[in-house]
Amino acid sequence: MLKIYHNPRCAKSRAGLEYLKTKANEFEVRNYIADGIKADEVKEILLKSNLKPFELVRSQEEYFKTYLKGKTFADDEWVQIIVENPKLLQRPIVVGNHRAVLANPPENIDKLIK
Repeated sequence: MLKIYHNPRCAKSRAGLEYLKTKANEFEVRNYIADGIKADEVKEILLKSNLKPFELVRSQEEYFKTYLKGKTFADDEWVQIIVENPKLLQRPIVVGNHRAVLANPPENIDKLIK
């Protein structure tokens, strides 16, 4: 089953969710802003998307600009930073059984649906 990491306050995330609704009947919606996100979930996204942790970080967020810009962190440190500051996570992210995609643009979801 597909899972979408969704922030309801984000227009791009809402667009991704609406697109997913047209493509799949069953999926789980994870409001990671309200519920938090665990390190294991971030690592699953990384493994299935073949992305580096920094590629999941929203560099336009104020927290990034104030505290992280220009600094270097190991991959495990980035994972922990995302866990502690879930607003930094790119959105939406859709995770399938074997792959995950950043669903911006929403059409990236098509890569998960056969």
